[in-house]
Amino acid sequence: MGEQKVSQRGTGPIESLRDEFRRQLDDFYSRLKLAAPYDSVEKALGTLTTVLKALPPEELQRLGMDETQRWTHFRQAFIESGLIQKHRGIISGLARSGAPLDLPPEFNHLLDLYRAKA
Repeated sequence: MGEQKVSQRGTGPIESLRDEFRRQLDDFYSRLKLAAPYDSVEKALGTLTTVLKALPPEELQRLGMDETQRWTHFRQAFIESGLIQKHRGIISGLARSGAPLDLPPEFNHLLDLYRAKA
């Protein structure tokens, strides 16, 4: 009778990691009160997906349980996609200002990229 839509996204480890990365990026930009550079976000998601597809299933399984390793991959996709260059001046200023940012500690994986020498 009623139309049922069952989402297939998020069902496998690659989709789950990709969805988590998207949520993290959305949260990152939202909390910094910046518009997410959507084309670059999509490129970062594509970069992450390519890397994840090359990993053996056991490694994907480990990533699902190891937050540090997930953030290593998230951070690398953030860099390789060029996302690090978007809003660079604004984010660098915020990261270096010493002012408290409304971000959970895990976002230091990204903020540290902006705190490094220019």
